[in-house]
Amino acid sequence: MATVIIHATITLDGFLAEADGGVDWMFGRPSAPDDDLVVQRVMDRIGAVVGGANKTRTIDDGEIPYGGMLKVPVFLMTHDAHDPIERDGITYTFVQDSIVDAVDRASLAAGDRWVSLLGGSISRQCLQLGLVDEIHLDVAPVLLGGGISLFAGLGERIELERLETSAFASETHQRYRVIR
Repeated sequence: MATVIIHATITLDGFLAEADGGVDWMFGRPSAPDDDLVVQRVMDRIGAVVGGANKTRTIDDGEIPYGGMLKVPVFLMTHDAHDPIERDGITYTFVQDSIVDAVDRASLAAGDRWVSLLGGSISRQCLQLGLVDEIHLDVAPVLLGGGISLFAGLGERIELERLETSAFASETHQRYRVIR
């Protein structure tokens, strides 16, 4: 059975991106091999991805989950029907309206691997519906002071159990189990 995770790189003040969606703050930081190993271990376990489709339901280079490094099925939420898109060995399936359906389909595709939820809105919806098993955060040592938050607007308290924490040159890596 698949494990559903929120996997995100965030700033120390909890932002996924700047207000305009920019993520330049993620790049050019010092790195250590141990940082890369933590992220690679997560990526090796991901069997499917759920995210949000852009307004035109196209797959643009800047919008490909994990930069196209993961060759796993991607399920994108949309309000309008759209045929699947194949690009560079990845199938992008558009799921209309039902986040539960998207997570179910991704879980089936992932098998015993992980389903990675991407984006604040998708992550919050899945937390509110009780669909999330774990939260994996890579926290960059930067404060944006504003932007797109991962958890703002969640509107409820959710207890977590710390499973793992590590810190190296560029990030602090945190892994939590959602307590139901």
